[in-house]
Amino acid sequence: MLIENIIVKDFLELAQDHLVIDVRAPIEFNNGHVPGAINIPLFEDIERAEIGTLYKQKGKDPAVMRGFEIASPKFIEFIKLVKNTTKKNDVFVYCFRGGMRSNTFGWLLNTAGLNARVMKGGYKAYRNHLLSEFESPKKLILLGGSTGSGKTEILYELQKQIQLIDLEKLANHKGSAFGSINQPPQLTQQLFENSFYDELIKQNFEKYILLEDESMSIGFNKIPYTFWLQMKSSPIIKINVPFELRVNRLVKDYGNTSAEKLKKGLISISSRLGPNYTAEAMKHLEDGNLADFMRIALKYYDKAYNFNYTKGEKKTIFEVETDTDDIKINASKVKTIFDEYRNR
Repeated sequence: MLIENIIVKDFLELAQDHLVIDVRAPIEFNNGHVPGAINIPLFEDIERAEIGTLYKQKGKDPAVMRGFEIASPKFIEFIKLVKNTTKKNDVFVYCFRGGMRSNTFGWLLNTAGLNARVMKGGYKAYRNHLLSEFESPKKLILLGGSTGSGKTEILYELQKQIQLIDLEKLANHKGSAFGSINQPPQLTQQLFENSFYDELIKQNFEKYILLEDESMSIGFNKIPYTFWLQMKSSPIIKINVPFELRVNRLVKDYGNTSAEKLKKGLISISSRLGPNYTAEAMKHLEDGNLADFMRIALKYYDKAYNFNYTKGEKKTIFEVETDTDDIKINASKVKTIFDEYRNR
């Protein structure tokens, strides 16, 4: 029975709202997979390792035979699992290279009366496809502003009016030394990139996309370099919120955070903050004086942030002055500049 192999772009479009099955081993799946895919491994990690070793030592034919010997007793369970997971007849399958694993699984499902299609080139082709998408030019506008300006909240306020991507949400990190506090664990780099791509292709590339101005690293996740280069040359709408209002926002955001977590973040920037400021900040933290702790931390972040704007890497910066931290008001100011720029 001939299995239909389709290119990545068509696979992703056709697979929307359908069951997508990654038949690779769990260790491969956990490192990175197509968003929304479920893992039904043809071989478990130890089985995959055994077959790989056999292939290297004795060649393809013994490895293939051992593969069938391991997988064939599982076939009936695979069919039951898939039919219990979806009521739709169309299912979509991929492995690493679009080879024997996915085609064998697709053949099995087709034999059982389903219509399985396989991703041509597999996960490797998918990764190459998404990385090339990050390279292609996009119309971007960035939202900038010093730490505590409420940029994330402004994005939330604008999400129904402007197409945007929240990179910090995708990375499960707020971008600073304290950015992992009260956040879920970060994804692997591949999963971050895959999730980013999944959001990116939902956008209308004829229109501008709003993103928060970020360094290349968000925690230990990194924005794909080719896309980050585009961000560096994109216009920025920079919201300028008064210092004390930013202090108040950070106190509110971290008011219920344990001192130990804040100390850990402080230690990570201590070499750049200097011993005197570090000791002073630590004392404020131990005394429960969160506002003065944040004032010292903000001095460091403001210095680092302003340095990025003096290197001449940004083409256009629109300064937005405000005397409030009211998110609705500040979001409205940002949208006014955004509309003026995209309609010029």
